[in-house]
Amino acid sequence: MTSTLNIQSPTDTSDKPAVVETYQLSKIYRTGFWMNTKVPSLKDCTLKVYQGETFGLLGPNGAGKTTLLKTLLGIIRPSSGKGLLLGKPLGDKTVKQRVGYLPENAYYYDFLTAWEFLGFIADLFQIPKAQQSQKIVHLLDLVGLAKNTAQKKQLRQYSKGMLQRVGMAQALINDPEIVFFDEPMSGLDPMGRYQVRQIILSLKEQGKTIFFNSHVLSDVEKICDRIAILGRGELLNIGSLDDILGKKETYHIIIKDGKEEDFEQWLTHITRENDFISGELQGNENGFLTYLQTTDSKLISMTLNRDSLEEYFIRILEEKGITFSQ
Repeated sequence: MTSTLNIQSPTDTSDKPAVVETYQLSKIYRTGFWMNTKVPSLKDCTLKVYQGETFGLLGPNGAGKTTLLKTLLGIIRPSSGKGLLLGKPLGDKTVKQRVGYLPENAYYYDFLTAWEFLGFIADLFQIPKAQQSQKIVHLLDLVGLAKNTAQKKQLRQYSKGMLQRVGMAQALINDPEIVFFDEPMSGLDPMGRYQVRQIILSLKEQGKTIFFNSHVLSDVEKICDRIAILGRGELLNIGSLDDILGKKETYHIIIKDGKEEDFEQWLTHITRENDFISGELQGNENGFLTYLQTTDSKLISMTLNRDSLEEYFIRILEEKGITFSQ
């Protein structure tokens, strides 16, 4: 019988089932010679991740991101609290066949080729030999690795970006329902980050649930449906970008043609560049659009102003007294 958790939060608005649920999940490590020093890594973490969404977990080094991910996967046990993964209690072995995982610092058998390595992983999942070749070819195409390179080149000759793509391929070999990526863009150049981002977007189009940690906030802002911010093991905020960053009533307006004085009653900080006028809207946007129709000017863009994810991320950590070195 499937267990359930009663987790209520302001973001519980999805009509899809939750594939990850945690309730007051905590993890405390013991350190020191006598193992009598307690170091909390997670503190009362309560969240839900819904089927088919891309969920980003953000936080500085040491925030507890990897601890949370490994706890969800059953790699480590929580000190207290409860959780479900795909409807089963955390650590349930029957779930592992339905999950994909790419660790931050993955270890590979250097003298294997990518083809041999993926075949080895396929054997672990007991994928029939008759299906392996077709599946590996498909995954190599998905992550952008040539079949010829994968068959002949040993992993020790691969770049960081190529190894990351092999790691993503092995995480998908079992066609998982949910994929966990731990810092998938760490150490990659802009092209490598772009390629990984495209892979995640393709998985999103397939309806996969994706849970990943990242420090690259610009990429998170582009691809995530919801995010959570973790600091010193504590969830500081969770929700969609609109939930977290809010919707300000200020719009940045760009208009073609017209005179600045025609818009002084509607715009502040007006500037002109050639035929274009820009400024910040004051007042009701519908009233402004109605007024615009009475002029000869053309609206080029009307962009809602709000903080970037990076600005918000830094501000909330500073408010909590958390630095990036902690």
